[in-house]
Amino acid sequence: MIKSVLPQIIHQHAEGEQCHWRLFISGDLNFFDGHFPEQAVLPGVTQLDWAVKLGCDAFGYSANVATLEVLKFQQLILPNTYVDLVIEHQPQKSKLIFSYREGDKRFASGRIALNSSIKTETSATLNTESVT
Repeated sequence: MIKSVLPQIIHQHAEGEQCHWRLFISGDLNFFDGHFPEQAVLPGVTQLDWAVKLGCDAFGYSANVATLEVLKFQQLILPNTYVDLVIEHQPQKSKLIFSYREGDKRFASGRIALNSSIKTETSATLNTESVT
C-alpha cells in the first residue's frame, strides 16, 4: 500500500466487530494536487489506503492485503468534506468491509481480504474520545 498521511480524525468509536471514524478531508491534503486540475478529487487509492491502515490497526492485522473485492467508488470526495468511514470486521474470513458515507450518500465501499491472521488474540482497542 502507499504511505499516505491520514486525514483529521474528528471522532472514532468501536462496538463489537465494527469501527466508525468521522473524518475531515481537508483541501490542504497533498493528495488533491493535480487530481484533477478542473476539480480536486480525493483519489480512490488514498481512500483504500486509509481503510486498510485504520481497519488493520483497529482489528490487529498487519497490512498484508490478499485481494480487493466489490470495490466501488460511487461519488466523488471533494476537498473540505466530512465523511464517515465504517469498517466491519469478519474475523472468520480475515476480511474488512468498508464504506465511506455521509448520511444517505455513499462515496466508496468494498471488501479487503487479508493474507494475515490477527496479530494478537484480542482486537486492538480504539480510543473512543474525540480527537482534535
